[in-house]
Amino acid sequence: MVHDTLVCLLAGGAGERLYPLTRDRAKPAVHFGGAYRIVDITLSNCVNSDLRRIFVVTQYKALSLNRHLREGWSILSPEMGEFVQVLPPMQRVSSSWYQGTADAIYQNLYSIGSEPAKYVLILSGDHVYKMDYRLMLRQHVESGADVTVGTIEFDRSEASRFGVVEVDSQGRIIGWQEKPQNLEPQAADKCHVSMGIYCFNRELLIAAMQEDADDANSAHDFGRNVIPKLIDHRRVYSYNFVDENKKEALYWRDIGTIEAYYEANMDLVQVSPIFNLYDKHWPMRTYQRQYPPAKFVFAQEGQRMGIAADSIVCMGSIISGGKVLRSVLSFDVRVNSFTEVENCIIFPHVQIGRHSRIRKAIIDRHIAIPPGSTIGYDLEEDRKKYHVTESGIVVVVPEQRQFEEPE
Repeated sequence: MVHDTLVCLLAGGAGERLYPLTRDRAKPAVHFGGAYRIVDITLSNCVNSDLRRIFVVTQYKALSLNRHLREGWSILSPEMGEFVQVLPPMQRVSSSWYQGTADAIYQNLYSIGSEPAKYVLILSGDHVYKMDYRLMLRQHVESGADVTVGTIEFDRSEASRFGVVEVDSQGRIIGWQEKPQNLEPQAADKCHVSMGIYCFNRELLIAAMQEDADDANSAHDFGRNVIPKLIDHRRVYSYNFVDENKKEALYWRDIGTIEAYYEANMDLVQVSPIFNLYDKHWPMRTYQRQYPPAKFVFAQEGQRMGIAADSIVCMGSIISGGKVLRSVLSFDVRVNSFTEVENCIIFPHVQIGRHSRIRKAIIDRHIAIPPGSTIGYDLEEDRKKYHVTESGIVVVVPEQRQFEEPE
């Protein structure tokens, strides 16, 4: 089945709700877990599932994403027909940017049709989860489905952010509400929602995309238009998410907001991480430039100590007489003496000056925090200089860039 399957990974969204982290980069290119980019999670799932023909559909500010894919994911063998290939907007069938998820696929039907495949697996590049797609493909084939939608059980109180799915006793989807504002009350406090994962028979996908493109009233979105229209006259089935994370609770995060992104990173630094990056049976792959090992210097009790606890610290980082607690530090970060960093996410190439106090903050790359800075303690003062979310997360970004610096 995997050899008959083509993957289309949608990575072109502007990520407006993740602003300002997406001011200079596409959302899938945002750093995650110190060493990774968000897109690495889905790509790792593909490789671990033995899916090795992958189109990555890009659009918005894709320079750093393209560079990362070139440097980190040119690991497959073209001679064996394997690839991770970027599909930029080409205006082959339209002069406009992608109008929605379905339009992104429609505008790339030429590429999708050029590869031998029976099935097309459509994925999103901005979710955090572990999934063996082979299990979904097996169910798709054995059930005789035309379309299979990956679903997960969710609290009804939070389901309005997703497509809510109604399923019969055979697993067939018989109802769909896309981001319902007033979800109909039921006795059960759980419901099934779409994960934005779709497996299509390719010939049906081509026909459905052409029909949707001809519909002037369509928003050209899978969840809003394409799937609901197919339910009545096609065999559309639900696949219940099987989690490879191997924890008690299913782990799937849509990290489309600053809060969700922050919480997903904080999940990684728990003593027993909620999302496990250390599972050798389901490795997460990425590209990392060569840096020396992380270093912790000064151990002068009562004066200054270079320590990090309940934290992730990547290569090339130096904790020089500072204290780091419950934080994620990317590569090439320096925390100088008498500084405290707590509950933070620090991107690469950041310098934090002496005697600084920083908490519950996200600091973007290539930023030098002046000595004596205080961030995260007085939110009203922080709002004068930085972006502060409603929940009190301070996001520090550099001045508007005139050119793209290597990440």
